[in-house]
Amino acid sequence: MIKKMFFVLALILQANITFSQDILVLDNEIKKEESVAFAVIEEVPIFPGCEDVERNERLACFQKKMAEHIIGNMKYPREARRKNIQGRVIVLFVINKEGIVENIVARGPAGCENCEILEKEAIRIISLLPNIKPGMQKGKTVKVKYAQPMTFKLQ
Repeated sequence: MIKKMFFVLALILQANITFSQDILVLDNEIKKEESVAFAVIEEVPIFPGCEDVERNERLACFQKKMAEHIIGNMKYPREARRKNIQGRVIVLFVINKEGIVENIVARGPAGCENCEILEKEAIRIISLLPNIKPGMQKGKTVKVKYAQPMTFKLQ
């Protein structure tokens, strides 16, 4: 069980580091309804428990706390186990100006039948996130887009 948790954690952290995100800021101005990608935000959102971490270490703390949250809340769906469904799900969401997670969308592996089972579980896990201190860009609180990969693997 511990090996499984470390394996999933390692996959999540590696995927987090290598996954790129887009920015929606136009003309170098922060508009009222636009979002900034997590990868390029000046001050990243602060996950609860990372408030006292040095600014340059907040991204690593955020990713660690996110991985802990995922591992702590993941319940591999019984139907997915029974049907041997596994794969990588990307969950896209926004941390709004109040620090609330919204607009959660999950995308399962391409060509995977019944992967909506894994997508639903990924959405459930992300919907359980606590309020997060919002990100800042040019001194203003902004919506921040985030993409979180989750690997569902049977052993």
